[in-house]
Amino acid sequence: MTGNRAIDINGGEDEDEALRIAIALSLGKEPEPPSSPRGRPGTDQVIDLTHDDDGHAGDSGKGSAGEGDDDVVILAAHGDVGRSGPRQKDETATASTAQQTTSVSVFSALGLDRRKMEEERLARLSKRKASSQVGDDGQPAARPAQRPRIADEEKGEVTSLEGRTSTGHGSSSPSSRPDLPLNPSRSSTCPGLHFPRGVVKKTWAYGQPRRGDDIKIEEVLQKQHLHLAVLSSYQWDEEWMLSKIDIARTKLILVAFAADEAQKEEMRSNVPRDRIRFCFPPMHGIGSMHSKLMLLKYENYLRIVVPTGNLMSFDWGETGTMENMVFILDLPKFETAEGREAQKLNRFADQLFYFLRAQGLDEKLVDSLRNYDFTEAGRYEFVHTIPGSHTGDDALRTGYCGLGQSVNALVGTRSEPVELDLVCASLGAVNYGLLTSLYYACLGDPLREYEERASGSQRNRDAFTSRAISLVKEHMRIFFPSRETVLRSKGGKDGAGTICLLSKWWQAPTFPRELVRDCKSVRQGVLMHTKALYVRPCSPTSQQSGRCFAYVGSANLSESAWGRLSRDRASGKPKLTCRNWECGVLLCTDRTVEGSSGAGSDNLGVFDGCVPVPMEWPGRAISGEGGEGMAAKDKDARTPWFYAEG
Repeated sequence: MTGNRAIDINGGEDEDEALRIAIALSLGKEPEPPSSPRGRPGTDQVIDLTHDDDGHAGDSGKGSAGEGDDDVVILAAHGDVGRSGPRQKDETATASTAQQTTSVSVFSALGLDRRKMEEERLARLSKRKASSQVGDDGQPAARPAQRPRIADEEKGEVTSLEGRTSTGHGSSSPSSRPDLPLNPSRSSTCPGLHFPRGVVKKTWAYGQPRRGDDIKIEEVLQKQHLHLAVLSSYQWDEEWMLSKIDIARTKLILVAFAADEAQKEEMRSNVPRDRIRFCFPPMHGIGSMHSKLMLLKYENYLRIVVPTGNLMSFDWGETGTMENMVFILDLPKFETAEGREAQKLNRFADQLFYFLRAQGLDEKLVDSLRNYDFTEAGRYEFVHTIPGSHTGDDALRTGYCGLGQSVNALVGTRSEPVELDLVCASLGAVNYGLLTSLYYACLGDPLREYEERASGSQRNRDAFTSRAISLVKEHMRIFFPSRETVLRSKGGKDGAGTICLLSKWWQAPTFPRELVRDCKSVRQGVLMHTKALYVRPCSPTSQQSGRCFAYVGSANLSESAWGRLSRDRASGKPKLTCRNWECGVLLCTDRTVEGSSGAGSDNLGVFDGCVPVPMEWPGRAISGEGGEGMAAKDKDARTPWFYAEG
């Protein structure tokens, strides 16, 4: 069958290339050699996140920031753009030929009426000018108090959302959901901060009861108040996405994957330039633009959103077949220039800015984020993966090394073992080397595995490897769905297109099959696209701090997502090589194992009220190899779901 043909192409040595070919074949297409764009990304124009614009909309390549291109949504798009079918590509894989073809069609088939949008914009502008002179009672309105501004912050008008009618999409009443974003039935001049200290929620799922721990895409975006957004996605359905964002009110910049300059230009030509712009991050060789960061700008605050799902309807629960998780944090806008200048960036802001600059966003755009108070972000760590080879300090900032540095900053380095539960939607050609690296990163010591591997005698290296593997086997679990779980889910096998593992990788002697547990959602019949790490001390009597922490983000379990350390031939120093763009957030629970109410260290109850635990725990082992002699029922229960094999 096609799956077997695909995985025999290269002997499994390059997991991304093998999966690229497998997916192309599964789509009925002949695979083509992948392109390797290496150019530095560019933006069409300097964009300032802080400006509000309702002025004239000239050509997007003309004028300065604040004259027609200030309120811009940044959309990082990559992958099967517009494909809303059930079979979606594995997200740990590379950009396939199918991706390169379909990404050209970004917004090309939407038939956006530019003239109509311009007429609507001018009508809104006229209405604002009129309403600023006449009050709700028909009398002349009093001159409002001038809001303090931040050093040339406003070049256009200060717009008001007062009087706009919003439409609610939620299925639960506002009174029963006090923790959800903006009450959709309420008009507000200045919506308040709904998540000032941050929150992690599951995505809403159609047909499932709402228990206060989920959120809808409409509640995240709040399109009736949205001025600007930074949206990142590996796959997205542009028609569905535009139903969630009012393009007449919100401008767009797409930070998108493109194979070459010709494709970039074609993508630019398919959109109204006064509403949509592009920025193309560098893809160093084969890799994926897999991060899913959102930056949403409103009148007086910035919302940072890190989901595990893409901009696809099923990832946000609208088909009732798939669920994800999402981190949300609202940051207030400084009212004075003094507040902005006095702010010292914490690690979260520093890492976020580093990531955005690496993607190629304009420096002025990145610097404009300083207009928001990142104080509350200091309780979290922003973790990312940037494709390419990294040496020196850069190697410690990204991939699993960056994860380890963040753990160190958040809870310190631990010498005693921890329990590690890893949830993912895709598994690459995993081996114990990768797992050992991740495990020591979760101890706050990301260089440990490399240092042991690169120094000492062979005997000492072998001894360390043996101890490390034993440690991982005893304290780590990998959650991935069994074939049975997929077949019994509401979407069945057609709903598992983004659940990916190739059978050849699973059957390799180096694959850690004994660690894999069936990933079954606590929501009956729903598959999970979540990527998360749950880390806690092994014993509540540990002499170390008992603080528990979790990661929520885009990274699956593969070297492409987390990287690999090797010795740089030129300098002799460590070099971290990564393939994907990834990002996530590391957060601590408010309780230690000792102080948790009724929850011991032998389960994930310590995360209650902080990070949802979406799967049944501890889960059933699914380490069976699925041989020909195994009964069909046992095979379904004991083997994982294999992509493209049905």
